[in-house]
Amino acid sequence: MRIPLWQISAVSLALAGSFTEVCLHHSAQTAHAAEGKERAPHTTWRAYQGGPDSAQYSDLRQINKSNVAQLQQVWFYPAGNNGFRYGSNPIIIDNVMYVIGKDNDIAAVDAATGKEIWVHDNHKPRNVSNRGVSYWESKDRSDRRILFSADNMLHEIDAKTGNSIDSFGNHGAVDLREGLGRVPSSIRQIQTATPGRVFENLLILGSATGEEYESPPGDLRAFDILTGKVAWSFHTVPHPGEMGYETWPKDAWKYVGGTNTWGEITIDEKTGIAYFPIGAPTYDFYGADRLGANLFSDCLLALDARTGKYLWHFQTTHHDLWDYDLMTAPKLMTIKHNGKMVDVVAQAGKNGFVYVFDRATGKPVFPIEERPVPQSDMPGEKSWPTQPIPSLPPFARQKFSAEDVDPYISNPAEREKIKAAVLAARNEGIYTPPTLGTTMETPGNNGGANWGTAAIDPATATFYVASKDAPSLLKLETKPPRRQMTGPAESQGHLVYIQNCQSCHTESRAGQPPAIPSLVNIIQRAGAERVATAVQNGLPPMPAFPDLDSDDVKNLIAYLKAPELGAIPGDIMARMMAPAPKAQVKLGPGGQRYWTGYGYMNSSEGLPAIGPPWSSLTAYDMNKGTIKWQIPLGEVEELVAKGIRNTGSYWPRGGPVVTAGGLIIAPTISDNTLHFYDKDTGKQVWSLHLPAGPEGIPAVYEVAGREYIAISARPRLETVRQPDGKATPAAATPYDNTKQGYYVFALPERSGK
Repeated sequence: MRIPLWQISAVSLALAGSFTEVCLHHSAQTAHAAEGKERAPHTTWRAYQGGPDSAQYSDLRQINKSNVAQLQQVWFYPAGNNGFRYGSNPIIIDNVMYVIGKDNDIAAVDAATGKEIWVHDNHKPRNVSNRGVSYWESKDRSDRRILFSADNMLHEIDAKTGNSIDSFGNHGAVDLREGLGRVPSSIRQIQTATPGRVFENLLILGSATGEEYESPPGDLRAFDILTGKVAWSFHTVPHPGEMGYETWPKDAWKYVGGTNTWGEITIDEKTGIAYFPIGAPTYDFYGADRLGANLFSDCLLALDARTGKYLWHFQTTHHDLWDYDLMTAPKLMTIKHNGKMVDVVAQAGKNGFVYVFDRATGKPVFPIEERPVPQSDMPGEKSWPTQPIPSLPPFARQKFSAEDVDPYISNPAEREKIKAAVLAARNEGIYTPPTLGTTMETPGNNGGANWGTAAIDPATATFYVASKDAPSLLKLETKPPRRQMTGPAESQGHLVYIQNCQSCHTESRAGQPPAIPSLVNIIQRAGAERVATAVQNGLPPMPAFPDLDSDDVKNLIAYLKAPELGAIPGDIMARMMAPAPKAQVKLGPGGQRYWTGYGYMNSSEGLPAIGPPWSSLTAYDMNKGTIKWQIPLGEVEELVAKGIRNTGSYWPRGGPVVTAGGLIIAPTISDNTLHFYDKDTGKQVWSLHLPAGPEGIPAVYEVAGREYIAISARPRLETVRQPDGKATPAAATPYDNTKQGYYVFALPERSGK
């Protein structure tokens, strides 16, 4: 059953007084405790994803399968004007919720009412770690701090007042660009979107380094929470004498970047082990300058959280040429295996596989076999001959053929064109390497599991993963040398667009929604400042463009604002775009550099070229190593209007969360819906339609005996299909900041309370 919000208030009035105490046995355990008293595991939401174990699980059960349809919105906290992406997961300490607020400020609000307590003015930073903040407190709770990153600086503020803590770093901030072995001013982007992990008196951080050649390195670092000093660091691209140095060319650490944890860190507080999912090295799709297996890229890496000492690793992709980052949080579980209870860590990947290891030793619990894979024919490249293939069944499709093209593409000619592109590509299944021709990558570099998309049920040893089937069509090529011209700003900006943006956003600026949004009227819809910030700092998966100076950015903005004024005369265009000598910068043993776009395969209607379901929710029984069930995750509003159901969302981001009330809470932005599924069967119990698209991870918490569910949401910028099958003009979808913020739900209060 699906009920829009405008009906809920009327329904809730009728239901007032019908609140049932379904959790008497649990109320003492989950009632709001006195300050300093330990709470039972998974009954609070004090950190991103609920806690340091990243479980995305709540042991609260007041809201359950029998009463979830009675949920009502109890408050909304607006948080507009803070960027294109908005996946913030709020945290709740005592009765206070801490959030990323309006204009990327940090706000503290009453968790029961939404009333604002304080706001820390960040002075409109260009970039903030928009998935949340971290919290630390002293043992006696007299000292409480909030930590977050903005504009490549790590900040610390007083959790009680919102004031900066002057004794931390340099007057309350630490420059994250320092100490990486590169000139700090040359680093355009380093902070990660996720808030890191607090362990004892340390904040452990990864980084988001960008996607280009010579990006900064992805060192893992721990900062002393009291001083801001680096307590330890771990080189993910090893230096001489360090383990793994031999898996790279000599001195690769001086120029190779990436190999970073831009996703989510998990900590086992009992053992003091931190688990890091490591991303791909840069450049992602061509690796002649980094020949070798490339440790510790694409690894699940276990370190001592106190010291940064290496414990174990497992590399899921050798010499990555597909951008098959690990970024989903490793999940800590205890399963029954071969008659014994075993503490394990489970890792889902972009490639559609799940890997399960002994938590202490890194030994695979279920077999993983090295198998031969297709080899590269690129000049200078040497792809790895085998890749590790888990024995657990994959959760995502790993091959895309012409028969799999979306049957709902309304234009037959376009459907045939996509089929022809699939047939023409090198397409040998998973791990087919990029080439100078076209190559099919399935799952694509934006498919499989992503940030926030896995959760567990510790009681049943069930592992849940939300995933996306999104093939990519890759084509390596050399970039022409940069050309310049004189003339009106709009014309100069048009050339900047052609040379830097057109390969992904297309000549018409229509993009490849939703993965690559339309730029038609983007200045009018999103504002020049936000667009400039995205260009300068990157907006994953879009990289930053450090080679563009301020004039280039201004000219690009001018062109995007008035493209009709950006015409370039034909003779000048021909001269500007004429082939030029391939005088590329030489780098290491690779010599010539090659690039490719991300190759997202979408129809002109803004939907994936592959047939549905485009996203799925899969439940694994980890006691058996089998799939219990798999369902399409979400729908697309415009297709539902045509009677096309169960397609899955085209853009799953964030969630799910599992509860002891028997529910899986899963947000999907493509239908503006918060879905509630039966955790045992996958059957949808209820759904809640929101005024905006939920994009983050829900937070489940309790205040004064009442359970709440909070979710961040934003209006969709993406172009989507209309009921008549035509794409919605981007100009028709203005960005409504008033709908962006935090939506909070609870059951009706008891009568007389």
